[in-house]
Amino acid sequence: MSKPLSRFYTIESEVRAPTLRRLRYLSRLLDKAVVIPGTNLGIGLDPIIGLIPIGGDFLGVMLSAYIILEAARLGTPAATLGRMVVNIIIDGLVGAFPILGDFFDFAWTANEYNIKLLEEYLKFPSHRKSADGWFVFVVLIGLLVVTIVLVALPVLLIRLLWGVLTGN
Repeated sequence: MSKPLSRFYTIESEVRAPTLRRLRYLSRLLDKAVVIPGTNLGIGLDPIIGLIPIGGDFLGVMLSAYIILEAARLGTPAATLGRMVVNIIIDGLVGAFPILGDFFDFAWTANEYNIKLLEEYLKFPSHRKSADGWFVFVVLIGLLVVTIVLVALPVLLIRLLWGVLTGN
């Protein structure tokens, strides 16, 4: 007889280590790919991608959302996933503001914080209840809405600025 399907596809325990390694690598690539010599400060792809007008912050949030999706597949509880989403929303919304947001992206390493939250859960996985499929679906839809706002906000700001400059 076959195993009953779970409500949400989860990663088996023997696959957790390679998945966590992959997520750590992605987090390091996004937040601290190059460490400034003599300091603990790093520059990753996320702040660099964020410099691309309109679509940069969208792409950054989408890459960060992948970490959350994989964390959900690892069985991370809803409370931890919620904290991870808040980190990404802060990163995305503040990062959408020109100049100020770019500097903020260098300092706020949301992906690194999210990996720490995931690792903390994985130390003692049986002590917490895993998130169900509907919660993960709602979280991903919420992140999609945030990314749409990240695309629309700069377009509206540019249109407003253009109107002010041209008198229209």
